[in-house]
Amino acid sequence: MSVAQQDSRSERDALAARARMLSWLSLGWMTIEGAVGIIAALSAGSVALLAFGIDSAIEAAAALIVIWRFTGQRLASETAERRAQILTATSFFLLAAYVAQDAVRALIGGERASTSWVGIGLSLASIVLMPALGRAKQRIGGQLHSAATAGEGMQNLLCAYMAAGVLMGLLANVTVHAWWLDPLVALGIAALAVHEGIETWEGDDCC
Repeated sequence: MSVAQQDSRSERDALAARARMLSWLSLGWMTIEGAVGIIAALSAGSVALLAFGIDSAIEAAAALIVIWRFTGQRLASETAERRAQILTATSFFLLAAYVAQDAVRALIGGERASTSWVGIGLSLASIVLMPALGRAKQRIGGQLHSAATAGEGMQNLLCAYMAAGVLMGLLANVTVHAWWLDPLVALGIAALAVHEGIETWEGDDCC
């Protein structure tokens, strides 16, 4: 192996280690965010907040996929990259399907969410934390030519968008009793998840 090849491999190993570290950070936060979000959503009856909590569980799965992708002999495997890419994309589609049916059911049934200050606080925390984490993963994904890593970063950015939507819905419910905004936000989240799932499947997120 030439010196240039050794340097290239060392650089890739360092980037892969950074990708794993960011995914471990995501896994820890998403575990907390998912548990708190789902409990708060069930208590308040908020479809958007429940979608947010479930998305956290899907993001945790995406983090595990990236950790798996860049561990051991899979580090240099294009087959492993494609599998990770497909699994990450599939997680977007699963999220969209669940959220859409739940939001439609809430709209038809006129289900009204109650106030959730825990949900509001959780949304604010995600709006602050997730963009930085997502952009870092997308940069590393581009350097590694890994759509799976970039796709996970897009999930973190989607998490921030979702948090902003959830926050808007919860505050609207508190201030003007606009109960219908909560499921409408959830439908918007579902549509965005489908779009990002398609891009991740095709590998567009790493460009």
